[in-house]
Amino acid sequence: MIEDDLAIGRALLAVFQDEGHAVIWVRMADGVLARLQAEPFDAVLLDLGLPDGDGAQLLRAIRAAGLSLPVLIMTARDSLEDRLNGFNTGADDYLIKPFEIPELLVRLRAIVRRANGNADGGWSFGELVLDEGRLLVTRAGTPLSLSRTEFALLLALVKEPGRVLTRAELEQGVLPHSEGTLDVHISNLRKKVGERLIRTVRGVGYMAQRPHE
Repeated sequence: MIEDDLAIGRALLAVFQDEGHAVIWVRMADGVLARLQAEPFDAVLLDLGLPDGDGAQLLRAIRAAGLSLPVLIMTARDSLEDRLNGFNTGADDYLIKPFEIPELLVRLRAIVRRANGNADGGWSFGELVLDEGRLLVTRAGTPLSLSRTEFALLLALVKEPGRVLTRAELEQGVLPHSEGTLDVHISNLRKKVGERLIRTVRGVGYMAQRPHE
């Protein structure tokens, strides 16, 4: 937990300890990245306004270092631009202060479950959340309108982020009963989820990558 406010930090520390969580609480950004690289953590709670820098800069450094652990931003910055910037920087969720403790705990459990794989049929990738059971995709909380084929393609890529799925894998596993070519479906999907989320590896296939990678 990176939170400089003493009152908030002490209150949250007590809550988490009562819930049975082991918590490391720091009040500055300095040294956080090195510690995250040296020790295993389930999640990060991150305030944006820190005495020695901006939390968004720290989050960029965390993602640039290749750390994919879930990050929940908790901040008083409540504008739409701030929230979108948070997700685009690599946050898994964004909670505006003041907040209710039960909501924080629910959101925290949700991002940890998603980070550990399939969570109640859900998969998380950056600001995208895929509900496999309901064939539903949201981006920063906003539902997207995807066809069954587009959803299946996105799900296949998100399940194995960073791995190149060959054209043959995608065509045989996703497209055997679909009309249209793989390239057409990928093009349509990119228009809906963002051009940079799906990387083309020429002559091989496609892979999912986070915008900051």
